[in-house]
Amino acid sequence: MAHDDPTGRGNVPGGPDQSVRRTESVWDYPRPPALRPVRSRVTVHLAGQLIVDTTTAIAVLETSHPPTIYLPRAAFTGAELRPADGPTTWCEFKGRAHYLDVVVGDSTARRAGWTYPQPTPAYTDLAGMVALYPSRMELCTLAGETVQAQDGDFYGGWITSAVTGPFKGAPGTLGW
Repeated sequence: MAHDDPTGRGNVPGGPDQSVRRTESVWDYPRPPALRPVRSRVTVHLAGQLIVDTTTAIAVLETSHPPTIYLPRAAFTGAELRPADGPTTWCEFKGRAHYLDVVVGDSTARRAGWTYPQPTPAYTDLAGMVALYPSRMELCTLAGETVQAQDGDFYGGWITSAVTGPFKGAPGTLGW
Protein backbone atom coordinates (compact mmCIF):
# COMPACT_ATOMS: atom_id res chain seq x y z
CA MET A 1 0.00 0.00 0.00
CA ALA A 2 1.27 3.49 -0.78
CA HIS A 3 1.10 6.42 1.62
CA ASP A 4 1.52 10.11 0.96
CA ASP A 5 5.14 11.10 1.24
CA PRO A 6 5.50 13.89 3.83
CA THR A 7 8.05 15.61 1.61
CA GLY A 8 5.40 16.22 -1.03
CA ARG A 9 7.19 14.12 -3.64
CA GLY A 10 4.23 11.84 -4.27
CA ASN A 11 3.38 8.40 -2.95
CA VAL A 12 6.03 6.13 -1.52
CA PRO A 13 5.88 2.51 -0.37
CA GLY A 14 5.25 1.82 3.29
CA GLY A 15 2.91 0.02 5.64
CA PRO A 16 0.48 1.44 8.15
CA ASP A 17 3.06 1.29 10.96
CA GLN A 18 5.97 2.73 9.04
CA SER A 19 6.73 5.66 6.84
CA VAL A 20 9.42 6.08 4.26
CA ARG A 21 11.09 9.46 4.05
CA ARG A 22 13.68 9.94 1.40
CA THR A 23 16.28 12.67 1.49
CA GLU A 24 17.72 14.29 -1.56
CA SER A 25 20.86 16.27 -2.12
CA VAL A 26 20.45 19.79 -3.46
CA TRP A 27 23.45 19.00 -5.64
CA ASP A 28 21.20 16.64 -7.61
CA TYR A 29 18.80 19.48 -8.45
CA PRO A 30 19.04 20.82 -12.01
CA ARG A 31 20.11 24.11 -13.46
CA PRO A 32 17.99 25.69 -14.91
CA PRO A 33 15.71 25.02 -11.94
CA ALA A 34 12.83 22.55 -12.00
CA LEU A 35 9.32 23.10 -10.67
CA ARG A 36 7.67 20.45 -8.51
CA PRO A 37 4.16 20.51 -7.02
CA VAL A 38 4.08 20.40 -3.22
CA ARG A 39 1.15 18.33 -2.00
CA SER A 40 2.06 18.51 1.68
CA ARG A 41 0.59 21.05 4.06
CA VAL A 42 2.46 24.36 4.19
CA THR A 43 1.81 26.86 6.98
CA VAL A 44 3.22 30.29 7.67
CA HIS A 45 2.85 32.38 10.83
CA LEU A 46 3.64 36.04 11.36
CA ALA A 47 2.84 38.33 14.31
CA GLY A 48 1.16 35.47 16.14
CA GLN A 49 -1.23 34.79 13.25
CA LEU A 50 -1.59 31.92 10.82
CA ILE A 51 -1.32 33.73 7.49
CA VAL A 52 -1.02 30.78 5.07
CA ASP A 53 -2.36 27.24 5.28
CA THR A 54 -2.28 25.43 1.94
CA THR A 55 -1.63 22.13 0.22
CA THR A 56 -1.21 23.83 -3.14
CA ALA A 57 2.33 25.11 -3.51
CA ILE A 58 5.22 24.81 -5.93
CA ALA A 59 8.84 24.07 -5.05
CA VAL A 60 11.59 25.53 -7.21
CA LEU A 61 14.56 23.15 -7.18
CA GLU A 62 17.92 24.53 -8.24
CA THR A 63 21.43 23.16 -7.88
CA SER A 64 22.99 24.00 -4.47
CA HIS A 65 19.79 25.58 -3.06
CA PRO A 66 17.22 24.14 -0.71
CA PRO A 67 13.74 24.26 -2.28
CA THR A 68 12.11 27.67 -2.53
CA ILE A 69 8.40 27.33 -1.85
CA TYR A 70 5.94 29.40 -3.87
CA LEU A 71 2.48 29.85 -2.36
CA PRO A 72 -0.75 30.82 -4.12
CA ARG A 73 -1.53 34.49 -3.50
CA ALA A 74 -5.09 33.43 -2.62
CA ALA A 75 -3.72 31.32 0.28
CA PHE A 76 -2.70 34.49 2.18
CA THR A 77 -5.87 34.80 4.25
CA GLY A 78 -4.30 36.29 7.37
CA ALA A 79 -2.02 38.90 5.79
CA GLU A 80 -1.97 41.68 3.28
CA LEU A 81 0.66 41.65 0.55
CA ARG A 82 1.80 45.12 -0.48
CA PRO A 83 4.34 46.16 -3.13
CA ALA A 84 7.63 46.86 -1.35
CA ASP A 85 9.79 49.92 -1.74
CA GLY A 86 13.12 49.33 -3.43
CA PRO A 87 14.43 47.73 -6.58
CA THR A 88 13.25 44.67 -8.45
CA THR A 89 15.73 41.93 -9.33
CA TRP A 90 16.28 39.81 -12.42
CA CYS A 91 16.52 36.03 -12.47
CA GLU A 92 18.11 34.65 -15.62
CA PHE A 93 15.55 31.83 -15.60
CA LYS A 94 12.31 33.20 -14.13
CA GLY A 95 12.43 36.87 -15.13
CA ARG A 96 11.82 40.06 -13.10
CA ALA A 97 11.04 39.59 -9.39
CA HIS A 98 8.91 42.15 -7.59
CA TYR A 99 9.19 42.30 -3.79
CA LEU A 100 6.39 42.40 -1.27
CA ASP A 101 5.87 43.55 2.29
CA VAL A 102 3.79 41.16 4.37
CA VAL A 103 1.45 43.05 6.71
CA VAL A 104 -0.41 41.57 9.67
CA GLY A 105 -2.21 44.17 11.76
CA ASP A 106 0.43 46.67 12.93
CA SER A 107 3.33 44.38 12.00
CA THR A 108 5.13 44.64 8.68
CA ALA A 109 7.78 42.23 7.42
CA ARG A 110 9.55 44.39 4.85
CA ARG A 111 10.57 42.84 1.53
CA ALA A 112 9.67 39.47 3.02
CA GLY A 113 8.34 37.97 -0.18
CA TRP A 114 8.59 38.18 -3.93
CA THR A 115 6.60 37.31 -7.00
CA TYR A 116 7.05 37.05 -10.76
CA PRO A 117 4.03 38.84 -12.26
CA GLN A 118 5.19 37.95 -15.78
CA PRO A 119 7.53 34.96 -15.51
CA THR A 120 9.40 33.66 -18.51
CA PRO A 121 7.58 31.02 -20.61
CA ALA A 122 9.28 28.08 -18.88
CA TYR A 123 8.07 29.30 -15.46
CA THR A 124 4.50 30.44 -16.16
CA ASP A 125 3.28 28.18 -13.32
CA LEU A 126 4.78 30.76 -10.92
CA ALA A 127 2.40 33.51 -12.09
CA GLY A 128 0.11 34.35 -9.16
CA MET A 129 2.46 32.68 -6.67
CA VAL A 130 4.44 34.29 -3.84
CA ALA A 131 7.70 33.10 -2.28
CA LEU A 132 8.61 34.08 1.28
CA TYR A 133 11.87 34.34 3.15
CA PRO A 134 11.40 31.94 6.08
CA SER A 135 13.88 34.07 8.06
CA ARG A 136 11.43 37.01 7.95
CA MET A 137 8.46 34.97 9.14
CA GLU A 138 7.72 33.86 12.67
CA LEU A 139 7.28 30.20 11.70
CA CYS A 140 7.09 28.23 8.47
CA THR A 141 6.26 24.54 8.34
CA LEU A 142 6.36 22.02 5.52
CA ALA A 143 4.68 18.64 6.05
CA GLY A 144 4.50 19.40 9.78
CA GLU A 145 8.23 20.11 10.09
CA THR A 146 9.56 23.51 11.13
CA VAL A 147 11.57 25.02 8.30
CA GLN A 148 15.09 26.37 8.75
CA ALA A 149 15.91 29.41 6.60
CA GLN A 150 18.67 29.25 4.03
CA ASP A 151 21.68 31.35 5.03
CA GLY A 152 22.19 34.73 3.40
CA ASP A 153 19.85 37.63 2.85
CA PHE A 154 19.16 37.00 -0.84
CA TYR A 155 18.06 33.37 -1.03
CA GLY A 156 14.73 32.09 0.24
CA GLY A 157 15.24 28.33 0.50
CA TRP A 158 13.29 26.20 2.95
CA ILE A 159 15.54 23.65 4.70
CA THR A 160 13.95 20.52 6.14
CA SER A 161 15.24 17.06 6.97
CA ALA A 162 14.22 16.03 3.43
CA VAL A 163 17.21 17.83 1.87
CA THR A 164 20.94 17.73 2.39
CA GLY A 165 23.59 20.31 1.49
CA PRO A 166 25.92 22.01 1.68
CA PHE A 167 23.69 24.93 0.68
CA LYS A 168 24.62 28.08 -1.18
CA GLY A 169 24.15 31.27 0.85
CA ALA A 170 26.57 30.88 3.73
CA PRO A 171 29.76 32.95 3.82
CA GLY A 172 32.24 31.74 1.21
CA THR A 173 29.60 30.23 -1.11
CA LEU A 174 28.95 33.19 -3.41
CA GLY A 175 30.96 31.71 -6.30
CA TRP A 176 29.21 28.34 -6.29
